[in-house]
Amino acid sequence: MDKLKILLPKGRIYENVVELFAGAGIAVKLPERAYRPIVNQDDLEAKVMKPQNIGKLLEMGAHDCGFTGRDWIDETGADVEEIMDLGFDKVRIVAAVPSALNDEDLKSKRIIAATEYEHIARRWLDGRKIQAVVLRTYGATEVFPPDDADMIIDNTATGRTLAENGLRIVETIMESSTRFFASKAALANPEKKRKIMELKMLFEAVLNARGRVMLEMNVSAENFDKLVRGLPSMRSPTVSPLYSAQSGGNAAGASDSVQTDGSAQTSGSAGASGFAVKIAVKQSDVPALLPRLKELGATDILEYELRKVLA
Repeated sequence: MDKLKILLPKGRIYENVVELFAGAGIAVKLPERAYRPIVNQDDLEAKVMKPQNIGKLLEMGAHDCGFTGRDWIDETGADVEEIMDLGFDKVRIVAAVPSALNDEDLKSKRIIAATEYEHIARRWLDGRKIQAVVLRTYGATEVFPPDDADMIIDNTATGRTLAENGLRIVETIMESSTRFFASKAALANPEKKRKIMELKMLFEAVLNARGRVMLEMNVSAENFDKLVRGLPSMRSPTVSPLYSAQSGGNAAGASDSVQTDGSAQTSGSAGASGFAVKIAVKQSDVPALLPRLKELGATDILEYELRKVLA
């Protein structure tokens, strides 16, 4: 069976991608000064490359899938398939000029535009009918103006570095983030496509769990309906009757059922002592939610982290 060949991005986005693999239970360890990480799955093989090169390498078919920014796919024109947007390392590709330069000056003379994104820059400049010489840079693009360039086209997360260098943003050209891509050849191979889609499923489960926690609580039968109606949840809450000695030792769920509208039907005395309720919520909602749950009659509230959520 052929291994799935994966390209990992060198540089600042590498750690985020490796952390995503770790959340999925796949350990990726890169020996010092090496480019081929050790992966704890026999059917996976990885190599670290610059994100600028990953799209074209996938297109050529030497590798099956990889991670890079949407900006570098657009810049290189790589013919690959986007599997999913991981949503991290978000940046904007912007055109910025020295604060003293007004917009009319941009169209009244031939300018020098410094950028790492030659093709994106040329398309945007032509579309705005700005006459420019595009100067290819190799990092630290923001230091070129005003001495060596009239404009830069660069990526920024917050715009702070641009402002600190006396630059103002003229326009946001595109937005980008780290994404999972696959070669068309790999997707044409049923076995490799299956592996790629399995990775997608695992990554989605990890990302769905981020920022969410599980809350587990008890509630009396008297307060049950009121509590359930006041709960936020990804879907319907999970509800189980509490053990009642009077029920003859019935376990949770032995004779009770919970309706989709949150109401409970009980038979005998099972559930008479109350219910255990579980909900998955956004962690940011917890500070406001816990006091509300207490008001609704919840007791013995537990909070714990989620590792994966398969919706």
